[in-house]
Amino acid sequence: MYLTRKIDAFLTEWKNAEQKKPLIVKGCRQIGKTESILHFANDNYESVVEINFVRDEKYKKIIADGYDVDSIIKNISRIDPSKKFIPHKTLIFFDEITEFPEIATSLKFFRIDGRFDVICSGSMLGVNYKRIESNSVGNKTDYTMYSMDFEEFLWAKGYSDDAISDMLAHMNEMHPFNELEMDIYHTLFLDFSILGGMPAVVKDYIEKGTFEGSLDTQRQLIADYKEDIRKYAEGLDQTRVINVFNSIAPQLAKENKKFQIVKVASGARFRDYRGCAEWLTDAGIVNVCYCLNFPELPLNGNCDTDKFKLYFADTGLLVSLLDEEAGEDLRANRNLGVYKGALYENIMGEALTKSGYNLYYYKREDSTLEEDFFIRSSESLIPVEVKAKSGKAKSLRTLIDSEKYPDIQYGFKFSYNNIGYSDKIFTFPYFCAFLLKRFMKNFSPDRYI
Repeated sequence: MYLTRKIDAFLTEWKNAEQKKPLIVKGCRQIGKTESILHFANDNYESVVEINFVRDEKYKKIIADGYDVDSIIKNISRIDPSKKFIPHKTLIFFDEITEFPEIATSLKFFRIDGRFDVICSGSMLGVNYKRIESNSVGNKTDYTMYSMDFEEFLWAKGYSDDAISDMLAHMNEMHPFNELEMDIYHTLFLDFSILGGMPAVVKDYIEKGTFEGSLDTQRQLIADYKEDIRKYAEGLDQTRVINVFNSIAPQLAKENKKFQIVKVASGARFRDYRGCAEWLTDAGIVNVCYCLNFPELPLNGNCDTDKFKLYFADTGLLVSLLDEEAGEDLRANRNLGVYKGALYENIMGEALTKSGYNLYYYKREDSTLEEDFFIRSSESLIPVEVKAKSGKAKSLRTLIDSEKYPDIQYGFKFSYNNIGYSDKIFTFPYFCAFLLKRFMKNFSPDRYI
């Protein structure tokens, strides 16, 4: 069972591009990179040459005679004569290049040669990417892949692009969903939030129709991530990276969700843990949300990198780390309990990141004013508030109404409620979060304000 992914369309565009460069697909482990690339390759090439540098270490010797294309092909053929290199009909797939970043030097020669298409991929590429970048700058195309988002989950459940377009039309027209639509999409979205977007977890759910086995799979993924930390966290105290990782879920459950190093371990000091959060971010395991110095444009450069929140890149993995009783209650009764605020903030942070946004929040030190996220249009800074149920958006109202924040004219609130507009606040249900960037392309607040 192959799950349709957004990378599928990108790979087709890449193959058909006139000025095509070798492609590097980045992303953390178990998100479906290899499966998607091989699915595309087998459908589009007469010959597929797959080289996995973890499974077959002997291929690390293919550059023994240099990085030129003919030498590499000759050495691959010496190792395995059955591999066929048909000019303009062959894809060479270098997988797990984290184990052999030196191969990136060859990409320049493959680009110049032009006879073969090349895709590189591998888990944990982010933590080793500076080395790969220096070896291949200007000679590659990059693509960052994530675990499945809600749109891909809907595809897996059998919903078509027409259903997605209809959801976007509701947003564009500010037309509320009917009761049936709200019930169906809310139920699907809660299932997605519990499961997360790891393909192995989603496949089991689709095939069985239940959550059976999902927790075991998620916990194995967590164990694999910790093993990756022990293997790849060079130059850092691996125990400290794991301590930060283990502290994310408990800290998200607190009212103050700012990540605090002092709560990671007894006697922990910020300077001792510098770089740990960045490593987890580069590895694609977490999303970091930086605190703005002040809610104004521009966003880049207007933040304190020592103040941040950490969210899991996949909400399902956060759910798997809840204490046993809370996790069982969530799966059986859809009761989010103490984690409900953290869960929905994580969901929004995940949706924004997968849509291409960077994450920022704001906490005013001398008051209770705090805003979850910010995006921007060409002219305005837009606060984005997440409510676990409905409730008043006090901070959002203050940011809009106060003259202290001239870049803010209106705001978005995502909650359990239907689509609506009232006094410069646009409300959307959670399940529309993945459409926010598409909505912003044609959004004109002047129609309402």
